[in-house]
Amino acid sequence: MTARPAPVGTGPYLLFDIDGTLVDSSRLITDVWRQVAAEFGADADAILAVCHGRRDAEVVPMFFAAADVPAVMARIQVLEAAGGDLLSPVPGATELLAALPADRWAAVTSGPSRLMTGRLRSAGLPVPAVLVAADHVAEGKPDPEGYLAAARALGADPADCVVIEDAPAGVAAGRRAGMFVVALTTTHRAPALGEAHHVLDRLADLPTALAARTT
Repeated sequence: MTARPAPVGTGPYLLFDIDGTLVDSSRLITDVWRQVAAEFGADADAILAVCHGRRDAEVVPMFFAAADVPAVMARIQVLEAAGGDLLSPVPGATELLAALPADRWAAVTSGPSRLMTGRLRSAGLPVPAVLVAADHVAEGKPDPEGYLAAARALGADPADCVVIEDAPAGVAAGRRAGMFVVALTTTHRAPALGEAHHVLDRLADLPTALAARTT
């Protein structure tokens, strides 16, 4: 039997990204971008190098002809909606979230709210009471708007929040929000996440990073 982490209690508020942090969506994201790149004549490897942590609406115009953008966006939505069987929880996510009080954590994602709610459910994870998605903000990561909005919704001071991210854009957003940032090496190597206060290979090691925050 897997031991459950001790409850956070009155500890920091935890603000999680979703893709690569709570949900392992790497196969789905790779498949979707490679398929749309092949269909519309774009460089899939170049897209995959920068897409993590960014909104599709920001990534698509960088790599596709302006006339193709609406069709590419629509195609991405179809492919993502059909890929639920490629999703799974990041190891340790199920146990960690089960131990957290509902009012001490939130999710901040670059994906649209309906899609990301579906991803959490497909991975067997709870949907938080506070979820700030791409359609809730004017500016996506690396802008801090999403993380600051989540802190306000929780009634938390940014200094009392810990951001858990997997992408450079998300790490930058958390830092710009004035929060302690923990990065996971699920989609990027540690050097690319160097702006984070703490870099982990496993979500299960999060208590180690939280302890470092208080020392």
